[in-house]
Formats: sequence, C-alpha cells, structure tokens
Amino acid sequence: MSVYLIGEVTITDESWIPGYATNVHDIAHKHGGKYLSRSANITTVEGEPCQANMIALVEFPDMDALQAFINDPEYAAFRESRVKGSISNLHVIDDTDAAGTIPYLGKG
Repeated sequence: MSVYLIGEVTITDESWIPGYATNVHDIAHKHGGKYLSRSANITTVEGEPCQANMIALVEFPDMDALQAFINDPEYAAFRESRVKGSISNLHVIDDTDAAGTIPYLGKG
C-alpha cells in the first residue's frame, strides 16, 4: 500500500537548502520514494492560510520504505540541518478512503 510523506516546511535559515535539495532526492529514490511535488507555490483555497513556505509530497511504496528513508544514516545529516534551519511538520497518509466509498482506493 502506497504512503505519502507530506512535509510542511517553514524555512528559518536557508543555509541547509542547497545540500538538501541536491542530495535528498537520491536518498529517497534509493528507498522507492518519488517526489510528486516540492513547491513554494502554495495557495489556500479554504480555511486558514498555510504557515509553511514550502511543501513536499513524496510517495513511497509502503511504510517500511518510508521508515527506511527516514532512518537512513546517509539522510541523518540532511535531516538534522533541515530541523535546525526550519520549522518542519511531517505527516504520512496512506492510499485509503476513510469513508470507504471511492472504489479505486482501499477502505481505510
């Protein structure tokens, strides 16, 4: 079952971005991760404005692959630099439908 990592990032120090942007894609890819978006073009169409100034959406084949990425020693220094240079909220959702009424999604 696919899972999706949603990273909401408010950048507080831009010094970590070049190294992160250049290297982390390959580390995620090593674990089956595929970036679906990494964008600063955020538009709120309903509700409170998003406080993040960048959102990333990364698909992984399953939760084990996502955890392998998060815990990869090669990612550790990049993760630490992101944490120090931003306010980051990471969320994971799966590919299920909580209501169970969309036929092409698994029942949540």
